[in-house]
Amino acid sequence: MNKTLLFLTVFLGISTAGFSQRLVIKGSDTLGAKLVPQLAEEYRATNPNVSFEIAAEGSTTGLSAITDGTAQIGMSSRRAKPTEMSAAQAKGVTLKPFIVAFDGMAVIVNSNNPIAKLSKRQVEQIFTGAVGDWSAVGGNPGKISIYTRNTSSGTYSDWKELAMNRKDYAPSSQKMAGNEQIVAEVAKNPNGVGYVGLAYLAAAGIKVIPVDGHMPNEAEVRSKKYPYSRPTFYYTNGEPTGEAAKFIEFTQSPEGQAIVRRVGFVPAK
Repeated sequence: MNKTLLFLTVFLGISTAGFSQRLVIKGSDTLGAKLVPQLAEEYRATNPNVSFEIAAEGSTTGLSAITDGTAQIGMSSRRAKPTEMSAAQAKGVTLKPFIVAFDGMAVIVNSNNPIAKLSKRQVEQIFTGAVGDWSAVGGNPGKISIYTRNTSSGTYSDWKELAMNRKDYAPSSQKMAGNEQIVAEVAKNPNGVGYVGLAYLAAAGIKVIPVDGHMPNEAEVRSKKYPYSRPTFYYTNGEPTGEAAKFIEFTQSPEGQAIVRRVGFVPAK
């Protein structure tokens, strides 16, 4: 069992023995590291016969799990790609999306970095490697250390789309397994820079940089004024049934969306 699964099993107090329903949810770290475990814990308060297995290993793995039939719900921080839709259809699977929450991918730097603002152009130059020293964007001299998500991450794909005009990442960029790992690296590296979702901005040692004067907060994300705003999703094989349908309904209910806001995301409803 990997560390993510072990942590969530302990966190939710789950043993698969004695439960009549088991809900397997796989995919996005953005959703699965914090939000979905808290939704699951609250759901179990009134549905104690339900056990959860939550694996937060990237959006690609969640979509693949629905296609392969190894999960009832796939978490994804991005929309399914046409190739993924086609691969699913070839197996008789229809990928059906449900919006969970809205998110804003924030640019973070070390809290001691004097940089106070960046433009979209500068962000693109940093992450593609066109600019390699902080002095080129108004900071102190120092080689920029770039931290990104890994290639199975929906955030990795969305950042490339929204922030980099689909250009390649800098060869020197270092790929991290999750948002929390990016935060940890940037917090200890004075020259570090990365991107993380809204739920990860309260950590010590980092600061959020406005982009073209816009900050990743609820008003700016909801209005899409913040340039790196996006929806996040659950995916199922066609219309969900049973416990999966009930959990999705709970997530989209006022109670579930209150948890969405409490964790740090922007409610979808």
